[in-house]
Amino acid sequence: MKHNLYIQPPILNSANPWCSTLEQLQELYASPHTGAVTTRTSLLDGFLNDSSVHQFAFYNPATHNAEEPNSESSTAADTTGSLNTLGYSPLPLMTYLGFVKTISDQIPEPISHSSPNEAHKPKPFIISVTGSVDDVVECYKQICALQHKVLMVLAMEVNLSCPNIPGKPPPAYNSDSLLSYLSALKQEVKHQLDIEPESSHHRKIHVPIGIKTPPYTYHDQYQQLIDSLLVSANEIEPKDLPCPISFITATNTLGSSLLLTPTFESATSPPSSPGGSKLREVFHHTLNSANGTGIGGLAGAPLHPLALGNVYTIKSMLFQHNELDHIHIIGVGGVDDVEGFLRMRAVGASAVGVGTALGRKGVKVFEEINEVLKQRGF
Repeated sequence: MKHNLYIQPPILNSANPWCSTLEQLQELYASPHTGAVTTRTSLLDGFLNDSSVHQFAFYNPATHNAEEPNSESSTAADTTGSLNTLGYSPLPLMTYLGFVKTISDQIPEPISHSSPNEAHKPKPFIISVTGSVDDVVECYKQICALQHKVLMVLAMEVNLSCPNIPGKPPPAYNSDSLLSYLSALKQEVKHQLDIEPESSHHRKIHVPIGIKTPPYTYHDQYQQLIDSLLVSANEIEPKDLPCPISFITATNTLGSSLLLTPTFESATSPPSSPGGSKLREVFHHTLNSANGTGIGGLAGAPLHPLALGNVYTIKSMLFQHNELDHIHIIGVGGVDDVEGFLRMRAVGASAVGVGTALGRKGVKVFEEINEVLKQRGF
């Protein structure tokens, strides 16, 4: 079983609203400063998106002053936080697979998958998906089928951590739910390897699988993750295959977060009070949401310390088990500049994902980070 997920430079976009369209993905892929590209999380049949309730906003973490919901970018240097009540992409998986095929077809010089020099291969595409266990298995089948039609290495990231879907808590918070995905995916990996031809000119290719985890905040949550991975490696058939997970993307947004925007309304003082009519400050939720509360997922700079802690803890726990030490971590959460990048690398991230800063600054954020790294001799 062979798979290659070579990300160099070790920086890429996370799955977010700014990698939704073909044009956005083409720009990310064309940048020499990204080592891989991730698609926005998709379902087999798409997600019913309503901009009146599925929203995001950039804000200043010091003052909590927020920009208008769904602003395309932010020029303010201090709006380093974000909050979103978004769900998944309105585009179905098949559309994203078509985007990837289009981008592959535009690569000017075909490069063999068997090339020994990883640096000369086209950068990988990570297809972010979610859905039921059966849906995710079907997603994997479709991605494996596409792998033989494109030049770049493909990987599948299973988003088990979105906090914004009413009635559907993130499966990665529950060991039984997580294990149901791992078990089904391990069996499907075996199936794909069985049907994959192998010859002197064609080696079996394993499309790598990753999971995107929610922010964990106490030890038992981490332990449930590790225990589920160990069970998938040691107890789930077929036992001759390792744990099906090749990478973990840590971390997604932190749910149960709220931004409030003040407005001033007139208030009439009691008749005995001097002054008559006055203004009073009234707070309203900044964003709308599907459940009407405006509560959503926190990202950007306020999430960074928690994301660092997640990467550090998960990495240290993986290293304690031989069955799991092959799993790499893509560190995501609040990386806005070269210092955030270096902090993520310092705690064990093999590659670093950027989300909020991509929305604020555009693709140039990757160039900014890489230029400073070059100046410092990295």
